[in-house]
Amino acid sequence: MAGGAAQRGAELLAFERFRDSSTQPLIYGYGPRSLRDMREREFGRLAGTVYLDHAGATLFPRSQLTSFTNDLMENVYGNPHSQNISSKLTHDTVEHVRYRILEHFRTSAEDYSVIFTSGSTAALKLVAEAFPWVSPGLESSGSRFCYLTDSHTSVVGMRNVTTAMNITSIPVRPEDMCVAETRGTAASDPDCQLPHLFCYPAQSNFSGTRYPLSWIGEVKAGRMCPVSAPGKWFVLLDAASYVSTSPLDLSLHQADFVPLSFYKIFGFPTGLGALLVNNRVAPLLRKTYFGGGTAAAYLAGEDFYIPRQSVAERFEDGTISFLDVIALKHGFDALERLTGGMENIKQHTFTLAQYTYTALSALRYPNGAPVVRIYSDSEFSSPEVQGPVINFNVLDHSGNIIGYSQVDKMASLYNIHVRTGCFCNTGACQRHLGISDAMVKKHLQAGHVCGDDVDLIDGHPTGSVRISFGYMSTLEDAQAFLRFIIAMQLHQCDDQPLSQITPGEAGAPPESEAQDAVPATMDGYSSSPQEDAPTDTGLSNDLPTPVAAVGLHPPLLMASRPQQTPSEKAAGALDGRLGPHVITNLYLYPIKSCAAFEVTEWPVGSQGLLYDRSWMVVNHNGVCLSQKQEPRLCLIQPIIDLQQKIMVIKAKGMEPIEVPLEENGERTQVCQSKVCADRVNTYNCGEKVSSWLSKFFGHPCQLLKQSSNFQRSAKKRGKDQSAGSTATLSLVNEAQYLLINTSSVLELQQQLKASEEHGEEELFPTKELISRFRANIITNGTRAFEEETWDEISVGSLHFQVLGPCHRCQMICINQQTGQRNQNVFQKLSESRARKVNFGVYLMHTSLDFSSPSFLSVGSQVLPVLKENTERHDQPASEKHQDVTS
Repeated sequence: MAGGAAQRGAELLAFERFRDSSTQPLIYGYGPRSLRDMREREFGRLAGTVYLDHAGATLFPRSQLTSFTNDLMENVYGNPHSQNISSKLTHDTVEHVRYRILEHFRTSAEDYSVIFTSGSTAALKLVAEAFPWVSPGLESSGSRFCYLTDSHTSVVGMRNVTTAMNITSIPVRPEDMCVAETRGTAASDPDCQLPHLFCYPAQSNFSGTRYPLSWIGEVKAGRMCPVSAPGKWFVLLDAASYVSTSPLDLSLHQADFVPLSFYKIFGFPTGLGALLVNNRVAPLLRKTYFGGGTAAAYLAGEDFYIPRQSVAERFEDGTISFLDVIALKHGFDALERLTGGMENIKQHTFTLAQYTYTALSALRYPNGAPVVRIYSDSEFSSPEVQGPVINFNVLDHSGNIIGYSQVDKMASLYNIHVRTGCFCNTGACQRHLGISDAMVKKHLQAGHVCGDDVDLIDGHPTGSVRISFGYMSTLEDAQAFLRFIIAMQLHQCDDQPLSQITPGEAGAPPESEAQDAVPATMDGYSSSPQEDAPTDTGLSNDLPTPVAAVGLHPPLLMASRPQQTPSEKAAGALDGRLGPHVITNLYLYPIKSCAAFEVTEWPVGSQGLLYDRSWMVVNHNGVCLSQKQEPRLCLIQPIIDLQQKIMVIKAKGMEPIEVPLEENGERTQVCQSKVCADRVNTYNCGEKVSSWLSKFFGHPCQLLKQSSNFQRSAKKRGKDQSAGSTATLSLVNEAQYLLINTSSVLELQQQLKASEEHGEEELFPTKELISRFRANIITNGTRAFEEETWDEISVGSLHFQVLGPCHRCQMICINQQTGQRNQNVFQKLSESRARKVNFGVYLMHTSLDFSSPSFLSVGSQVLPVLKENTERHDQPASEKHQDVTS
């Protein structure tokens, strides 16, 4: 392995040195075709972004979409199931694309047929349903369905179809397949034609391992049997992952079935795949259902049906997605024009993967411990055995795994896109991570399901991190990722601070495409401006501070005792003058993800503070926006005036606009929206405020309010609550209230101050730091994080259940006064809180008496009840909470 140990303070492995040390020629780029020019011209949207999830979905070039759009604008394509001129044009174009696909895989219509499907999953389902299975009987032991355990979920799922037919399904481990020999049973009865099917991936979508294509011929010939069974073996090669970056020659490796998805190759269109069927096998396929276009003739009143002659026409039920099929032609054209073909892509992407693997595996902590654990069956020695995929988990200096969810959140702060979890490949995940069948079931009982962010259970990982390269990936992408790993892990082992890389720096092309890597010393490797430095985005620091409710609502809502100013309240919180536990600040957030509205006393409703998160901003597709997508939401300042029953919305450079607090029942039209996977009934607040928001953000937006007669149930219940008394929520993510302790904020502030090179005391002022956590209730306290030991609290006549800690996301990196990002807060909290990034606790009413008005007030005493066991432990997975994005 090239590179050696990259000890603390050493330079990141230089690409030239890596290339010179290689025992084989390495190809980077596409010869005279400039990779840098291609990125700028075709993938300008990647500026400032490091996209490393090409195995999930690669990206389409600009010219492909432009060419396709021009094609549609210039031609009339009708339904191909007709004889008119436009239909004939569509039919002929689709047939041309079929030939183009076969040519791409170095075969012809004489040997293979192309059946268009909605993707590789649909292609696999088609094979499972149409394969000529023979059920066991008196004269036959029945067919066998064998699949490699390192297979995608969609392959393993075929067994449910075979089980319904009483067909035996047998998982085969890669290590068993590699040593498989002729069992002798096939040769003992050469006339036995009992059909069996073996499925395996050309490339593991988990680790990038490439399994030998020679298995196809060996299994079909009976020289290599997955299991001992007399009969004839057919082979399904799952090529979806493999063909995204490598050529597949079906004239040499004649698999019987080859499913694939085209977005893995071209990025566009999605929802379109194909099943390539060997024509020698096609007559054996059986079909029960027939749809439009598949019948040569049939009778409606009698069981009479004659299928069309070609295999494609028999199995393409209904009208195919013909415009998407036409888009494939432009995908092939663009790919060939930009890269020169799949062999060039194969070499280019492998070079990037091998370089990254070499540098990544060499990273060490000062104590010599590795920074990552890579899950691979190869040493990345050749593109024949390894694809451009690296699967790993990050370790701390003691060798403990850091959950993939935390790595993903940290990566997003640097605008690096990775993939996490088990990647729809439980078999490979279990094998590489050492997860037993019993553990999988235990994890499910603990609340973990595929695709969630529960990354550690009892200290054991439930998944990992995967990066993957595409044909437009660059050396700078790889180096930005490596610098991110160094910044995330190694800097905490040094007393010296680390300069942060910025998203702009991470994705920016250098002067030369294959220049040596820049030094990656922990004392700073970037001379670029910091991410939180002022920019020309129009954001400003001189925005109005949160407004107290004084004077904005009737005297009834004013506290009867003298009220303190916000600065006085903050001072009291710091020196403890207000007592052991007192509410020092109250905030509500009328518009989800917009600025806080600070009050001194406020009514309590059934869903929390009255009007807290009652409105939300949505984009042109009706999708709720948060500061993750649109940081400038924090610059929108809503102010509630209860007396006039209006909400005033302000922002710098905009005239204030008023919105009624309640809907006009006669004019309101209810619409469906989604918040945190929940369907909610909302109504549109009108074109006037929509225009105001659209002008401010520079793209179409609307303001929606949750309908007053709609009840959204909380997912979490208090310990004494029955299912029928579940609390109701506004547009919040998790719970009715969020509480934070000023002592916890001060501890974090001190940690941030200690890590800063110049020790600037005002870098994170207390109130600015508090605002990042977007809590409703701020209390003073006697010690940091004591709130996590509370079971419930009382404030006057109000009683609250503590539901558990709030698991934080990247939004805490956004300065709520400027909209600027700085990843230090999340990173420091991640380090200090054992990677859990918990801060603050969720509260929910245990009961609420509406016979008289209830209020929360600044200065009120908070009486906590401790948990029976007050030692802090990590929550079980079933009690984990989602990220706060409001």
